[in-house]
Amino acid sequence: MVAEQNGAEMNLYGLDLESRQMVIDMVAQLRKKLLTRETILELDQKELFPEEIIREMLGPEIGLQLLFIPEAYGGMGGGARDCCEVTREMARICLGVGTAFFAIHLGADPLIVGGTEAQKERWLSAIVEGQSLVAYAVTEPGAGSNLAALATKAEPVQDDAGEVTGYVINGTKQFISTGGYADFVTVLAKTPEGPAFFVVEKGTEGFDQGKGEEKHGIRASNTSPLTFRDVFVPKENLIGGIPGQGMKQANKVFGYTRVMVAAMALGAADAALDIAIQYAKERIQFGAPLSEKQGYTHKLVVPHAVHLEAATAFMEEIAVLLDAGGKDLQVEGSIAKLFASESANRAADDAIQALGGYGYISEFEVEKIKRDVKITCIYEGTSEIQQNIISTFRWKKTRKTKGEFYHAMGQEMQALENTGVAVGGHLLGLSANALNQLINVAHENRLTRNQHVMFQLADLMTHVEIGVSFARKADTLQKTGDRRAEKIMAMSRIFAAEVARLAAAAIPTVLQGTDTLDNHKVDDLFASMAFDELARGSKGVINDMDKVADILFERQS
Repeated sequence: MVAEQNGAEMNLYGLDLESRQMVIDMVAQLRKKLLTRETILELDQKELFPEEIIREMLGPEIGLQLLFIPEAYGGMGGGARDCCEVTREMARICLGVGTAFFAIHLGADPLIVGGTEAQKERWLSAIVEGQSLVAYAVTEPGAGSNLAALATKAEPVQDDAGEVTGYVINGTKQFISTGGYADFVTVLAKTPEGPAFFVVEKGTEGFDQGKGEEKHGIRASNTSPLTFRDVFVPKENLIGGIPGQGMKQANKVFGYTRVMVAAMALGAADAALDIAIQYAKERIQFGAPLSEKQGYTHKLVVPHAVHLEAATAFMEEIAVLLDAGGKDLQVEGSIAKLFASESANRAADDAIQALGGYGYISEFEVEKIKRDVKITCIYEGTSEIQQNIISTFRWKKTRKTKGEFYHAMGQEMQALENTGVAVGGHLLGLSANALNQLINVAHENRLTRNQHVMFQLADLMTHVEIGVSFARKADTLQKTGDRRAEKIMAMSRIFAAEVARLAAAAIPTVLQGTDTLDNHKVDDLFASMAFDELARGSKGVINDMDKVADILFERQS
């Protein structure tokens, strides 16, 4: 399809808007028929994996899995934007069930990005026909998110002529979503040529799908260990047919799936905020609704609503790039996941606080959402793994481009400010400039050896890039006369002020935290980074929060 991005036409992979809405409407029907509030609470309370419901969702009458399968193999050919929207709606109902659905998507991805035509025809067709639950088996007990520490091995088996006929797999996988129920798994194992993905089918001799773990949250999903003891798979089960391609395939998947995890986190947080907002309209305290009290609105709701909208703007931008055929978007995927998951976790936590004692009671749902959403900070790579990825690769990008990467963002934001569009462009420009200088100072003084410094940089990198996307979206909505423009512009200014405060906090930590630079040098850098102006960047922010609260709580301004 063809769409516009920043005024330019782009050929984008995916569904037309009408088809996407049809799928979203179908998810809404699931809430009424299969996934009612009572059912969701029961699944959580009893820690039940709803296998029959999931299989019905895959059946011919619903066929929700068709969304992410390419049209050539019987699917709908949905793109990243479509999958983000639908995944978010599923997670809004229940993140546990959403995780079970996402596991099928994730398990199919190695086949989609790296499978041979014969493999796609065989296994993707099985998914399309609703015959297969699928799991993605990568994580290991001793490795966690570190794929370089992969221990599961796949030893080639040769015939008398020396031709490889198959592989024998030995090892253990841990924390595998839907692992206990999957009809087949895509498992990463180490071959002599390097890591590779294999398809292992349920019932294969030596393949043990373990008992589900008892979990803090997402109790409606299954999370099981998988054990492989001399499991023989024919060479036709080596995804792509060439050993040693597994890391390349995994990295292609991560750039995409981490954006999907961001969507899952946002869906759960949407549900929590919806509950908190509705509660505030109805709950009277000291003669007035909670929705009129800044101690509620400005502390427990508005900051989170701003973060969710900011995360959405970035996720939408990256999804467009993915649908346009963008490659090497691993860092962007990490930024989307880190920011959305951490923001959603805090939003759900404050939703409990917002409901007071009721927030702690299961029937009000927010405590379940909080238990559920924490996993988004962990699976598909922990937040700390994302910080490592972001800081390392953006540091290298900054050095490689001689500072142009963040300088260009700063210039763009300042130019936006100069047009008179009030979206916080000036503060974002100053923050991008300060970040650029911090990266160079850290490099030149070998401060990058300190992980705490790198994490400080990662957080600022994340916020600057999210803020730039948010400002772009606000500007576009304003120019097109979109009814959301007033809210998003005010939110963009609030977020820009937050980015400035984060920059003002990071500057002294990075420059002084290791006591490496002399005081005169530090003073010069404080001035060149506009530290004082960044620290004073909150002008008008309370007024903007009032404006956002008026819109969110439908108050008379």
